[in-house]
Amino acid sequence: MHVPVLAEELNVSPETIRRDLDRLEKAGKLKKVYGGAILATSDSGEPPFDQKQMINEKEKRAIGRLAALLVEDNDILMLGNGTTVIEIIRYLNDKNNVTIITHSAPVMQLAMEIFKGRIIFIGGEVDVRQKSTIGPLSELMLRNMKASKAFISAGGVSTVDGITDYDLNQAHMSRILKERAEQVIVLADHTKFGKTTFAHICHLEDISILISDWHCSDEWEKMLAHTEIQLLCAEEEKV
Repeated sequence: MHVPVLAEELNVSPETIRRDLDRLEKAGKLKKVYGGAILATSDSGEPPFDQKQMINEKEKRAIGRLAALLVEDNDILMLGNGTTVIEIIRYLNDKNNVTIITHSAPVMQLAMEIFKGRIIFIGGEVDVRQKSTIGPLSELMLRNMKASKAFISAGGVSTVDGITDYDLNQAHMSRILKERAEQVIVLADHTKFGKTTFAHICHLEDISILISDWHCSDEWEKMLAHTEIQLLCAEEEKV
């Protein structure tokens, strides 16, 4: 739902629509995103990929830009299925001889459009809702490859439950990416911190680097300062 479209259809001003969206968000009926709103979902269910792309877009873009700085020439990257991970693709054109391995259809499609390196797409059963491949065929392919770095998304980041996701199959795929990479980097915007979702991926100490955005709290920075996990917080892009 976009504000201009709603205003035109209902024959009211955009300001009226925005006030109504504010009230509905407070009532838990929807979640405001840039330019409009999406239906609210409970923590027990993950929104479809396309809906997730509309949430915290600026933060995800900044996280992807910072993550790309960690990529070096000749790297082999495993990229998980996530609306934050996909943003890395936009910032890799200054890298040489980089290979991308992914089971995410949106990551593969964007890479085909703008990435100049090698792309390996992992086949298997298709999760239509999350636009990725899953299952034993995907696992078989991944276990035959090794990467220098794995970038994965998280549904939740918790000091108690570690890195979690909404879906068992997606979490399993992320675990394989983690196992097949020398360095594991988790991308999570600030809304994922202190949150546990359904399926366990790994413990916090199993990852090398955690990348978030400028809203990340001082409390988390202090907590992770006493661990071997490096926390990087992307800065807001100045327009």
